[in-house]
Amino acid sequence: MPPKKVLIILSDAHSFPLKKTRGNEAGKVVEQPSGFFLQELAKPLQKLLDAGHEVTFASPKGQEPAPDPNSESLLAYAGNFYERQREQDLIERMRRENGFSRPRPFSTISDDELATFAGVFIPGGHAPLQDLGADPELGRILRFFHRENKPTAVICHGPYALLSTKEAGDGNFVYRGYKITSWSDAEEKVMETLLGGEIDKVESALRDEGAVMIEGAPEKIGGTTLHRELVSGGNPLAANALGDRFVRMISV
Repeated sequence: MPPKKVLIILSDAHSFPLKKTRGNEAGKVVEQPSGFFLQELAKPLQKLLDAGHEVTFASPKGQEPAPDPNSESLLAYAGNFYERQREQDLIERMRRENGFSRPRPFSTISDDELATFAGVFIPGGHAPLQDLGADPELGRILRFFHRENKPTAVICHGPYALLSTKEAGDGNFVYRGYKITSWSDAEEKVMETLLGGEIDKVESALRDEGAVMIEGAPEKIGGTTLHRELVSGGNPLAANALGDRFVRMISV
């Protein structure tokens, strides 16, 4: 099978807004360091490359993406130093060979060029909360893939980017009625306890716009949800399964 092109959407943000609820900063909004979650990007990316596909990275303004510091900790890898090193090496290779440090600004990708891509993938990390959910150019891009029924993959906080479709076209949320799995409100509340602040909730935001949120034990341990052209996963444990399912969808 000839290689196909896949668009990978990244955030330009290196932080996200956290409303502090305790300590000296209680009541203040601070910028909490964040970025892409390494496992959620690297695992599906490796599967796309192993299948022979070509990837193009894009972001709102084409700025260099940053990893979420928490995603590079050994704790995130359950102490597996070698797995972490492999995935860090993969991103370094993308920097050298594939323009990872200089993503394509969304505005430079025309609809004619979008037609050359077989699918689009949005990894998680909290960064999408900062600059993807209300980006009209991303809304245009996602509306194109939705309209053409082309495979679309999102994981963890990545589904928040789907809200951008309200900022383009007729202003409707095009994924209304879709079954979607994301980082859950319950999981976010654990993060809030750890960080001592309030965070925008992906699950609630999507449900408020009419998505049918699928959350439960299977999703917590790596299950994925498929509805029409959209495949979604809730947390890093779903990264491998999401990558496999996305590759199969592209290969049809």
